[in-house]
Amino acid sequence: MHDLAAYPLVHFVGDTTVAGYATRWCEEMDQLLAGSQPFVLIYPPGERDEAHQDRVIRGGWLKRNKARLADICLALIVIEPDAARRADLEAMFPNLVKAFGTPQAARGSASEAEALARHLLEGGGLETA
Repeated sequence: MHDLAAYPLVHFVGDTTVAGYATRWCEEMDQLLAGSQPFVLIYPPGERDEAHQDRVIRGGWLKRNKARLADICLALIVIEPDAARRADLEAMFPNLVKAFGTPQAARGSASEAEALARHLLEGGGLETA
């Protein structure tokens, strides 16, 4: 589900449309949190349809691990090439940050997302990116 080849840049490569994916997602997130090195999650463009039960499992994990995730995950970056959809996502981020604690951002391409991730890992912030 999570490609660690460029760690601490973590690319989500899982398929959220496969019912039951959330259990593995939670296990892999537990492993990421077990490390001490800060990381950034990068999600690819596309729809994120998921089964209701997967959403419940993943949401529960996020709520239970809000503080731990906020301590080590510097941001969740979504790649969204469509400017209007990117703006819609960015409008939702304040509520998601409040709920789950992890800063979130959207960028138009993988290279922009990775550049932001490196900026964050070097100590920069979202507001200075």
